[in-house]
Amino acid sequence: MIGKTRQPAAGQIEELFDPEVGRARGVLRHLLPAGKLSHARRSPPPDLAYWIAHYWMISWDLRGSRPHLAENLPHPNVHLIFENGAAVVSGVQSRKFSRLLEGRSQVFGIKFKPGGFHPFLKSSVSSLADSTVPAKRIFGPAIDALTAILVSSSRESKKIAAANSFFREHLPEPDATIALADQLVARILREPAIKKVDDLVSRAGIGKRSLQRIFHDYVGASPKWVIRRYRLHELVEKFGPRSRPDWAQLALELGYFDQAHLINDFKSVIGYTPAQYQSQIAKRI
Repeated sequence: MIGKTRQPAAGQIEELFDPEVGRARGVLRHLLPAGKLSHARRSPPPDLAYWIAHYWMISWDLRGSRPHLAENLPHPNVHLIFENGAAVVSGVQSRKFSRLLEGRSQVFGIKFKPGGFHPFLKSSVSSLADSTVPAKRIFGPAIDALTAILVSSSRESKKIAAANSFFREHLPEPDATIALADQLVARILREPAIKKVDDLVSRAGIGKRSLQRIFHDYVGASPKWVIRRYRLHELVEKFGPRSRPDWAQLALELGYFDQAHLINDFKSVIGYTPAQYQSQIAKRI
C-alpha cells in the first residue's frame, strides 16, 4: 500500500511514499502557482535497510510557468544524489536547503541512515559536513554505470532495481556502531522530552564524550545540532494555515528558554519568523 497526498492548488504537487518511509518531514511548503511537481519516497529492500533509509525521486515540469522555490530543513543524513549526468555525495547540511526549480528535470537520491554512510566513506562523516563531493571519489568508476540509469527516463522500478544491485555488490561489513547511531538519532526524533544532550545521555546510558564521538564520526553532526534540528521540524509540523500557536507553551515544550529564543532560533535557520512562515502557508488556501 502506498501513501499519497496532494496539494489543493493551481499547480499540482504530488507526494508518493511507501508507508514504512512516511511523509516528508521538515519541508517548508510554498505555493506552486502552476506546473507539476512529484516527490516519491521508496523503501529499500530488507537486506539494504541496515545502511539505506530510503530512495527519493523528485521530478518537475514547470515549462511555461514561474520557477518554484523548494526549501527544507535537512536531516542528519548523508545523501547520494544523481542529476544532470552526475553523481555527488552530500554530507549533513547545517543550513536551510533552498533551490529554485525551473523548466523540466528530475533528481534521484539515496538517503543513508544516520551512521550508514560511515563504512563507505571509511573516515569521519563530519568531514563531509556542509559540502558535496563527487561520488566517484568514494565509490570509484563503478558509479558511472549506475549514474547513467538513474539520470535517464527509465521507469522508477528499473532505477530502484539498479540501485539495489549496485549496493548489493558494494556492501561493506556490518558495524554495530551504525545501528547504535541510528537508534540514538531515532530516539531524539520520537522523544520530544529530549531537549538537551544531557537528556540523551541519561536515557541512552552512554557517556557524554562517547556520545559526542559517535555523532561526530558516524552521524556527521553533533547531538546538540540533531536535537535542535528535530525540534524545529516539530515546530514546522505544528503550523497550519489557521492554527493559533501558543508561542510560550511551544517554547517550553521544545526546550527553549522562552518564546523569544524560539522565534530567534527559527528565524536564524529559516530566514523569517514563524508568523511569516504561517502567513505563507495561509496563501495556499
